[in-house]
Amino acid sequence: MVEPRSAILQGTLDLMVLKTLEQMGPLHGYGIARRIEQVGGQAVIVNQGTIYLCLVRLLQKRWISGKWGTSENNRKAKFYAMTKAGRAQLKAETENWERISGVIGRVLRPDGGPPAEVPATGLPGALAKVKG
Repeated sequence: MVEPRSAILQGTLDLMVLKTLEQMGPLHGYGIARRIEQVGGQAVIVNQGTIYLCLVRLLQKRWISGKWGTSENNRKAKFYAMTKAGRAQLKAETENWERISGVIGRVLRPDGGPPAEVPATGLPGALAKVKG
C-alpha cells in the first residue's frame, strides 16, 4: 500500500529547512525541498512556492544567508546557508518541537500505554530523520 503524502504542518518548515542546511551545508531551494522529501520517505510534500516563501522569511530574519552560484545542472541558482543566528534559532526551535511533541504524545496516550502505531514515514518520524 502506498503511504499518503501530507502537507507540512504550519510552523515546522522553518525547522526542517534550518536542520537540512545544518546537515547538508549550502543548498538551493529546490535541493532543500527534495532533501526534506527524501529524508521524509516521500511522505511529505514540499511545495516549491512554500519553500521559497519560507526562504525569504528566513533571510529577512537573518537566520540564513543567500549567495548566487551555479547548480549541478549548470543553472544560476541562489544557495542558502545558515548564519550564527540561524544556528541559535535551530537550537531553540528543536527544543520547542521536542517539548510540544512530548505534550502531544501524552495527550494521545493519557493512560501511559504504548504509542499508537505511526508510519515510519510519518511527519514526526521524518523530522526525527531530518534532525539526525
